[in-house]
Amino acid sequence: MYNAFTEEELEWIGNLHELYPYQNASIGSDDVSQLDESIRKSKIKWIHHDDRSWWVYDKLAKYIQEANKSWGFTINSIIDSIQYTEYSEGGGHYDWHMDMGDHPNNNRKISLTIQLSSPDDYEGGDLEFFLGRTPDKAPREQLLAILFPSYLMHRVTPITKGVRKSLVLWVGGDTFR
Repeated sequence: MYNAFTEEELEWIGNLHELYPYQNASIGSDDVSQLDESIRKSKIKWIHHDDRSWWVYDKLAKYIQEANKSWGFTINSIIDSIQYTEYSEGGGHYDWHMDMGDHPNNNRKISLTIQLSSPDDYEGGDLEFFLGRTPDKAPREQLLAILFPSYLMHRVTPITKGVRKSLVLWVGGDTFR
């Protein structure tokens, strides 16, 4: 876990995400036929790697390299653009899932999520990992980056009040053996 950004950088990210359109989050692809709000209910934007956002990618790549020292995965690419995600009051959530699956997601190795919202801005919306008999809650600190192997089962519990905002990024590599 890392404190990912300064308050000033958070403001820049807020300005960056305003440049991109919202879309309803789908499951496993950008195909709107894959929308299923019983599994996932959120709005997303893709922050593409360009001259406005390169510094965000550069900073996150450093965290990824550092975290991977403990896993030793063969990693060689950022799979997708950075996903800006909002889970809103009224049941915004993402049920249990792994960040791996059908091509091209099958080569994801490391997932990274950054909490953009203050924990006081929302209720519910816990990022949880299934590591045993009971779910483990991730810390809710604003600007905290949490990195984990993409094969871990995790979820975001339903939002009951407010809005939870986050950034998500995946890094890929050779197929697990």
